[in-house]
Amino acid sequence: MTLRREPPAGPLPDSFLPLAKDVFHILVSLADQDRHGYSVMQDVADRTSGAVRLSPSSLYSAIRRLLEQGLITELAERPAQDDERRRYYRLTPLGRAVAQVEIRRMEQLLASARQVGLIPGATQ
Repeated sequence: MTLRREPPAGPLPDSFLPLAKDVFHILVSLADQDRHGYSVMQDVADRTSGAVRLSPSSLYSAIRRLLEQGLITELAERPAQDDERRRYYRLTPLGRAVAQVEIRRMEQLLASARQVGLIPGATQ
C-alpha cells in the first residue's frame, strides 16, 4: 500500500517572492520579538543605520497586506500598562518561512555577483 502525501495547505513561501524592501524589513524586525508599529519603524531605522526609514503610511499599508496574507498576526494581549491604542504584531510560521526563502534568494544573487566580479574584493 502506497501512502499518498497531500500537498501543503495554503500558499508556498516562494510564491511571495520577491519581497518589497519595506516588507522584508518588517518581517526581519518581527523575527526576534513582537512589536507595535512605531517600534517596527524604529527597529528598521536602527538596523539599517537610518538608510531605510518607513513612513507611517507605507508601514501600515504593508502591515495590512501582511495580515491579509497570513505572514504576520495581530496579538490580542498587550504588555501591562501599555497604551491600549497600540497594536502588537507577531511573525507567523509562514512569515518566517517567506523571510528565509527571500534570504536564500538574496544570497544566490550575491553569489552570482561575486562570480562575475561585481563585488569589490571578492575572489572569482
